[in-house]
Amino acid sequence: MTTPLAATLDVPGARIHYEVRGRGPVLVLIHGGAGDAGVFHEIAGPLSEHFTVVAPDRRGHSRSPLVPPGGTPRVAEHSDDIHRLIGELTDAPALVYGSSSGAVVALDLLARHPERVRTVLAHEPPVLGLLPDAAAYRRLFDEVRVTHRRQGAAVAMRQFLTGIGLVDGTWEMPPLSQLPPTIRELMERMAANEPFFLEHELIEVTAYEPDTDALRKAADRLLIGVGRDSAGQAPGRMGAALAGRLGLEITELPGGHTGYVEDAGAFAARLVQLLGDGALTA
Repeated sequence: MTTPLAATLDVPGARIHYEVRGRGPVLVLIHGGAGDAGVFHEIAGPLSEHFTVVAPDRRGHSRSPLVPPGGTPRVAEHSDDIHRLIGELTDAPALVYGSSSGAVVALDLLARHPERVRTVLAHEPPVLGLLPDAAAYRRLFDEVRVTHRRQGAAVAMRQFLTGIGLVDGTWEMPPLSQLPPTIRELMERMAANEPFFLEHELIEVTAYEPDTDALRKAADRLLIGVGRDSAGQAPGRMGAALAGRLGLEITELPGGHTGYVEDAGAFAARLVQLLGDGALTA
């Protein structure tokens, strides 16, 4: 596993922490939910043999504080951060992988800054408005935020993850003391991010409406990924709905919604296959 070079980038309203590994074409990995750059720890090493792998903590998450604190970042602010980060690192268009809410950020980046993007792989973006049962999920997310305010983040996250089908009612987070130190540190940071996600990001991101006209114009640079094991879950259904709206084939990825953790080796190999020089033209 390669050791990342950590750096920061000051942007309007935030200070972005990011990690860089490897050499070659720039590949930006954008995390979702309550995560941060650390969720890509297992795939970053293999990918760094082919790419300059750049993994930021999105604004408001972990080591990327809002400046000044407070407020709800908009999707466009997140994608502008990535746009500025790409410009900081390369003059060439970048490859971009986005997971979940990070996939929404990647879509906005492609729609608004297409000149900075070579290819986007958007993995199960929560474009809620494309589902026929969107209203039921909006009610769920409103209830999750109320639960957070009344009972705390842990209970609310269980309600959220169960409601969208990512876990069942028996799911329990393993005790942190049983985890390896690196994973324990990540889980501690993610737990600290959960209130921000529940209060500021969940409803904001799932209310985002993708610019389908702009995305159709850039469709030759867009892949919509759905996990092999999550096609029937809400995130997979949303990804499939967007692919259908844009007239694109679904790109199957190993594992489920977090395949980069569940089956890291196969996931990294699939990204190399989809985004490596053998798959693309400059």
